[in-house]
This record gives sequence, structure tokens and C-alpha cells, in this order.
Amino acid sequence: MKGLKLYRKSDVERLISTRKGEVKFGENLQFISKFEELEIHPAEYVLLGIPEDIGVRANFGKAGTSKAWKAALKSLVNIQVNRFNNPENVILLGELDCGEFMNKASLIDESDPNYHSKLGDFVKEIDQLVSDLIQFLISKGKVPIIIGGGHNNAYGNIKGAAKALKDPINVINIDAHTDLRQLEHRHSGNGFSYAIEGQFLRKYCVFGLHSNYTPEYIFTQMDSTENVKYHLTEDQLPYSDELTSGFQKCLEEFESSKFGFELDCDAMANFPSSAQSPSGFSVDQVRKLVSQAGKRKNCCYFHICEAAPKDGNETQVGKALAYFISDFIR
Repeated sequence: MKGLKLYRKSDVERLISTRKGEVKFGENLQFISKFEELEIHPAEYVLLGIPEDIGVRANFGKAGTSKAWKAALKSLVNIQVNRFNNPENVILLGELDCGEFMNKASLIDESDPNYHSKLGDFVKEIDQLVSDLIQFLISKGKVPIIIGGGHNNAYGNIKGAAKALKDPINVINIDAHTDLRQLEHRHSGNGFSYAIEGQFLRKYCVFGLHSNYTPEYIFTQMDSTENVKYHLTEDQLPYSDELTSGFQKCLEEFESSKFGFELDCDAMANFPSSAQSPSGFSVDQVRKLVSQAGKRKNCCYFHICEAAPKDGNETQVGKALAYFISDFIR
């Protein structure tokens, strides 16, 4: 598969802190040596990373999301194997090799008047790699768990899933933003716009939207169609005890049809992300929502994006992402 770096067990062994009498998640994770093995492998989930922040920068955002994958992986391989955690149902596939794109992007002068659109050209190339990979994985009966990276990768996820299923899919997105910005150059803020334009996305629900950071033209656009719905954070936080029931209603709207599940870390208060906010859901609240989505058999992928760890908080960010992954597969 073009652009993918397959992992071997030796790639994660150095990350595992072993202890006598205990078994860590990374010790029992599954691996493949060639793609042909996926079709017959009994594991349901496939874990992969997209270490890039080009789409975020193309959207005038702050760099750093490229570091989320390694932070998540380091924490995930060190959680305990017990009656609640089963790594044998997870294939650690590897990571999309974004090194060349990141290097080329770093050579573009930020004072260049076409800086953001040039970054968008790289995003389009990454789109194709992501789409091809997700299409392949879902066509083999697997549920991809994708750790980004920016939310630009939602477009590749949706396109790939729709092509694999030969039908537009539905998506629920826990996010402070809609990512329905205009169809300009590709970036992290218009992935869903392009998915709708390409007829890969049928129904779209944004859960946890922040009214302060949503343009009026997007509210007008959403109000004009039955296929796009939103639930404001301002309406959810005063009634936190009803949060899970509100989210359950969103899930039930998709009935038995396939849907993708997107989690943008901007939705959580004070979470290190590309657009960190003092307001939003708590990590524990989001864990409950992730668990709800993970129980739905019609969920065809899970994408966690926009986390942006820095030196000093990398461990905490990694642990949070590992909680979300384990909650989803549990």
C-alpha cells in the first residue's frame, strides 16, 4: 500500500515498560507482514497513525498535531492487559509516511502570498493516500482507528469508506467546529465540505459545536438542509447528565446504516490541541461518548485528530488518546 510504513513488533518493543507478573497491551498487539494477511486475520480493529500538521497550517492553525500519533502509541502499548482490555483484537498496522510532505512543507516561506494554498496541494496528495488506505481496510472487513494529524484527514476517511461500501456514508463528529468552510484550497477546515461536494457524505451531525467560532454563513447553510444537524456545546453543558442521551439520539438517527466517527480534540476544555479552548467537554464526558459509539456495530471507522502535545504534556495527551482507543474497542 503506497505511503504506508508497516510496523513490526520490534518497532514498539522499546516503548513498552515491562514488569514481572504483568502483561502490557503492546506485548499482545497483532501485526501483519504483508497486506494479504488482513483478509484472513480475525482481529476486528486496525490501528494506524497519520503524523502530519500540514492541513492545520494550511487552515491558519498552529503546528503540533504531527506529534499526537507517537504520544498515543507510547501510552497505549503500556496499558494493562486484563479482563477489560483485549489487544488480540487489534492489529497495529503502522503509520502513513508523511516525512517527505512535512519536509517539503517546511521549505515554503511563510511570507509567500501563496503559502497556504501551496500547503493545500500537499494536503490533496495526503488525501489520496488516506482514501486509498481506508478503502482497502474497510473492504477487508476491518474497522480502522486513525490517529491524526489534522482534521483534514476526515475527507480521506469519508471518501475511502464510501468507496469501499459503494455508498455515501453518515458521519458524527464531536467537534467545536463544523469544518464546513468554503471549497478553497484543501485544509483542516473544509474536509466535510469536500466530502459533501464529492457525494461521499450523506448525513452529517456535529456534536459539541461552539457558537462563538462558527460563521453565520455556515449556520445558514446547515439550516437549509435536512442532512446536516448540529448540537451546540452551550446547550449541552448546562445539562451534562443528559449529554449521553443526546448523543445516543444522534447515533440512532443513523439506524443501521454505516457511519464514521470523528473526534476532534478541540471539543474538550483545556485539551492541548490545534485550537485549544477554555470551554468544552471534559475528557471523562468524551470517554462516555466514545464508548457509546464503539458499541454500535454499524460504525465503520474511528478518527481522533487535532491533538497537539508539547514537551511537558505529551504523556498526559498520550494517556487521554489511549483511553479513547481502549474505550472504543472495549
